Amino acid sequence: MRVMVGIDESDESFHALQWTLDSLFDGISTRTAPPEEANQEEAGNLLTLLHVQQAFHHFGIPVGPGASVFYVPYSIEESVRKSQKQISEALLFRASQMCKDKSINVKSLILEGDPKEKICQVIEQTQVDLLVVGSRNLGKIKRALLGSVSDYCAHNANCPVLIVKPPPETSK
Repeated sequence: MRVMVGIDESDESFHALQWTLDSLFDGISTRTAPPEEANQEEAGNLLTLLHVQQAFHHFGIPVGPGASVFYVPYSIEESVRKSQKQISEALLFRASQMCKDKSINVKSLILEGDPKEKICQVIEQTQVDLLVVGSRNLGKIKRALLGSVSDYCAHNANCPVLIVKPPPETSK
């Protein structure tokens, strides 16, 4: 079974990963070698961790009374890209550490673009059997304004989508 989990900065995505490990991969022991080195039978249980970072755009910023346009210098662009890469790698490292104890084949992907569209593209290309994403429990208005990655994937992905709700708040 090939399972993909969408990872972002939210606690909900890590809760979805933990749920996946506990519910779908509990008791399953597989090779820790990359799937390219394993034969087809051994690579059957593969967990893909996917993080999609927003693309950096060159926006012209109007400044001054004549509405002159200021473009972001290349050095700042490179700094932002480097920072995005470090954040993405740290997120996927944290996620892969969660998988380490389960001895699961883990593949990590970092892509750039619109998360909902990129997730659906990767699903088509890699023939994923199940997509697991976390839910932030946005209200109807926020979901309409901000968009919901999980909602979009549930309607557009070419595989079953499992949306994991966040754990209930503990009342004090």
